[in-house]
Amino acid sequence: MITETQQGKKSRPELYEMLENIAKAKSRKDKIDLVKSYVGTYQAFADYLRCVFDPRINFLLPESRPPFDLAEEEHVPSTWHKQHMKLKYFVKGGPQMHELKRETMFIGMLESVHPRDAEFLVMMLAKKTVCKGLTESVIKEAAPQLLPS
Repeated sequence: MITETQQGKKSRPELYEMLENIAKAKSRKDKIDLVKSYVGTYQAFADYLRCVFDPRINFLLPESRPPFDLAEEEHVPSTWHKQHMKLKYFVKGGPQMHELKRETMFIGMLESVHPRDAEFLVMMLAKKTVCKGLTESVIKEAAPQLLPS
């Protein structure tokens, strides 16, 4: 698995690795435990879940797939853990910016993360995930603070 190594710290899993682990979990309880653990450890994962499952979050980007080139798996310049800070520019209520600049920034983000993460982020715009067993009810049980009641 490809993981980011932080200076002096244990490496952390990429978004796609966390989603794969949840999909592979044998039981609903195991999925809930993984979601709870990842949300408690990685803000980027919690933000991803909010973007996909919270109906109050609306993107200011087209739902269609933007034109971008996937990064090479061996030479990924950044990670979702670093790039998720830009989310505020892509949602309603965030800082104002020209539409073209916002879309260009999103494409730049997609091109800088792991190719599998980029695919999940494109699906995030349409509020979809292909992670088997990752549902709103699982998230509400694992991390009720993330979604509205």
